[in-house]
Amino acid sequence: MKGSASLVIVTLLLGGCATGGFDMHRMPPETPAADNAAAIKRAVAAAAAAQEAAKIERQGAPDAPVPLTAADAPSPRTFDPWQRLNRFSYRFNARFDEAIFLPVADGYRWLPSPIRTGVHNIFGNLSEVDSVINYTLQGRLGRGVRSLGRFLINSTVGIAGIFDVATRFKLVYAPTGFGTTLAKWGMHPGPFLVIPLIGPSTLREGVGLLGDYATNYGIDLGDIYRGDPSWGVGVVNAVDQRANIGFRYYSTGSPFEYENIRFLYVRKLLLEDAGLHPHEAPARPDIEVPAGQ
Repeated sequence: MKGSASLVIVTLLLGGCATGGFDMHRMPPETPAADNAAAIKRAVAAAAAAQEAAKIERQGAPDAPVPLTAADAPSPRTFDPWQRLNRFSYRFNARFDEAIFLPVADGYRWLPSPIRTGVHNIFGNLSEVDSVINYTLQGRLGRGVRSLGRFLINSTVGIAGIFDVATRFKLVYAPTGFGTTLAKWGMHPGPFLVIPLIGPSTLREGVGLLGDYATNYGIDLGDIYRGDPSWGVGVVNAVDQRANIGFRYYSTGSPFEYENIRFLYVRKLLLEDAGLHPHEAPARPDIEVPAGQ
């Protein structure tokens, strides 16, 4: 009985079941010759590409890409000796922005567009006075003349700066400040600094803000930078600026937002500083954290 059962099982395996698609000998064909030929072809192509790159480098072709090294990449570490205080100021600014500043700016956006544009243009026109002074201190007299021309045109034809008529005459709005003047004369940005109610900055830019305020206070154009009117003008200017900035604290959800903002802001300053000295070799930023900190 057992022998008969075994015979039936063997017959089924060799007959019906085996013809149903099961084949132990159906393996992918081995093609070592084809594989070797393809590998040799790829190696020859890579060698030719390397020879062509070496040839371009020897000829010194102007369009040849300059190879980059790890030393060319900016360091993500930034000199931040006041980090604890800066983080506190950053959190304070975020809470103030969420609770007060941003709701007021959102309400300001409900005003008719011509009113908001006119207010924005007025403050932009007032800033031209500071730009004229600082462009002169920077030795960029052409830009200073342009800012002066913008101020004269917008203050008269533009009705006290309500309308930006100067832009239609190809006089582009390009403000500058005392911080840029310090950079022009070689002052380094210095350590990172978060200013309460203002935001990311550096020691140099903080000094620049004080210089700009002193300039406006000293000139007191229109008698609006001293006494009680200065508070109202300052608040309206701050709200107008906030309404024109799309940044939102902690909107990315990244746990490293403070580090990202610090890195981007400082590198932006360094790029701007390099633009002020185009004929000098760009120096490595010395605001990187020293070893051990």
